[in-house]
Amino acid sequence: MQLTKQTLTIAFAAGIFSLATATCHAQRRGGPSGDRSAGDVELEKGPLAVDDFEKNALKVLDDIVANQQYRNVPQHDGRLLRIMAQSIGAKHVVELGTSTGISGIWIGLAVKETGGKLTTYEIDPGRAATAKENFQRAGLEDVITVVLGDAHEEIKKIDGTVDMVFLDADKEGYVDYLTKLMPLLRPGALILAHNINPRMAHPPFMEAITADPNLETVVRGGMSISLKKK
Repeated sequence: MQLTKQTLTIAFAAGIFSLATATCHAQRRGGPSGDRSAGDVELEKGPLAVDDFEKNALKVLDDIVANQQYRNVPQHDGRLLRIMAQSIGAKHVVELGTSTGISGIWIGLAVKETGGKLTTYEIDPGRAATAKENFQRAGLEDVITVVLGDAHEEIKKIDGTVDMVFLDADKEGYVDYLTKLMPLLRPGALILAHNINPRMAHPPFMEAITADPNLETVVRGGMSISLKKK
């Protein structure tokens, strides 16, 4: 029964993500569905804070986008990460590629609610230091651990079960990350990978997540979502 609920969660979130992406593309094209006339209905709105804690975190996210130059996930990708982590009640999320912490803050908001933790790996000292500052500003330093170093080596030190993985580091390394983390993933765990599109997706990784019968994978809007069945 648990697996069925999580499969429905993936389908629901992927559907929302696909619809939002299609709407965004239509708006860029300026076609009939992209024109913002008075009668149009906005299908997706910005995040709304449920309390002062979340309000502060959202302000930090806005500040990162406005004032920090490093690449991070766009807002709707971050929101999807939060939805997925919180929906499955994730207790331990592993992120490969911290950057300056936008995705980490979104995941952090989820694990703050589930009583879990995020372990995020970054190879660049400057980005890791900035991310730590951002997590502290967002009030999430107690649920997020930043590991500085080569994640290919550092993830070998993980002890215990992992509920969700987010891959957003070196694309050619995705297969190695997947291979090392799969034994730690519980049944029903999720693997999300960023920049999954015809230009950037690494073919061996796509083969790994689509040819394994123990993984159910969908790709929507540049993000792959894989469910570990057993």
